[in-house]
Parts: sequence; structure tokens; C-alpha cells
Amino acid sequence: MGANESGGEITINEAYNWYNKFMKDCPSGQLSLYECKSFLSLHGMKPEAEYYVDQVFNTFDLNKDGFIDFLEFIAGINLIIRGKIDQKLKWYFKLYDADGNGSIEKRELVKIFRAVQAITGYNETTPEAFTEMVFDKIDTNHDGELSLEEFVNGVESDRDLFAMMSKIFDLSSILKIIQCGKNNTEPESFKP
Repeated sequence: MGANESGGEITINEAYNWYNKFMKDCPSGQLSLYECKSFLSLHGMKPEAEYYVDQVFNTFDLNKDGFIDFLEFIAGINLIIRGKIDQKLKWYFKLYDADGNGSIEKRELVKIFRAVQAITGYNETTPEAFTEMVFDKIDTNHDGELSLEEFVNGVESDRDLFAMMSKIFDLSSILKIIQCGKNNTEPESFKP
């Protein structure tokens, strides 16, 4: 679910390059939500898309101070580039669990799917149909909520669901913009 999954941690050289990029684009050392949206040209989006960007930002803001510092930034980059499947699924769970109550309700998944559609234009299914399909497949106790265990185990064990979620919720395009700038093509590290 994301860029390449090559395993291992970010190297010292990669961290140094990311640090230089981060400090160049954010000299204060703290990236606000507004600065993040400006950097990625994400202002003026539909409210659904704004919601998704806000959720992603808040998920990376580990200490909940309203800013992403370099350590939070590099932890997010490491997850996208080299995170293992279960790590990425746990992060996605946290992203989808908007109210932070430890479970994903149908309304939360519908809302995040609408937000993703607003950003990506993905329209092969409706948010409601996608949500019903996910819950039919992985809500093992049929309580209308997905626990972390149900979500991770369910997505990992269902190849079709995993492939669909990987395609729909992929963050590597955002990473490419951060690494290369808005007008450049793929960086060397993303080429096959």
C-alpha cells in the first residue's frame, strides 16, 4: 500500500537528503497544515478532499501539537517507502478511525472513501458499495465496526481487497511531489 516495500530503514544519506529538503521547504522546522497544503497545491479543494488531507496530516502529527516536525515527517516517509504491510495497515486503520475510538464505523469508511474520490477521481465503485464490500468481507463478528485486528487480518488475508485498497489509498504520488516538486517526474528511487 504505497511506494516500494523494499524493507529496511531509511539510510543516513536518504535521511540527510530528506532533512535538507524539509528545512528548505520549511525553515522553521515545523510544518503547519496550511504550509503542507500550500506545498502540495492542495488549497481550494472540495470539502471531502480537505477532510482527507486533514486526516493524513493529523495522523502524521504524532504529538498533536498542530505541526509536523522533521522526526514526524521522516517517520511518515519511512512508513510510506519501507513500511511493512502490517505497519501500513495499522497506520491506515488510525487514519480511518477518525474519532479515535479504536474501531472503524461504516460512516467513517464512507467519509474517507468520498475524500479519496474527491482527490483521485476514482469512481469504479461508490463509497457505500465499497464500505459494504469491506464490512461483508472482514467484519468477522458482524457488529458493524472493524477492530484493528479485524482490519489488519482481513485486509492481509484477502488479496482482492488488499489490491483494491492499495490502488485506491496509495500515498506514493504525494511522496513523489514532496521529493521531486510539483512539475517533475518520478525520482530515481521510484523507477522500476
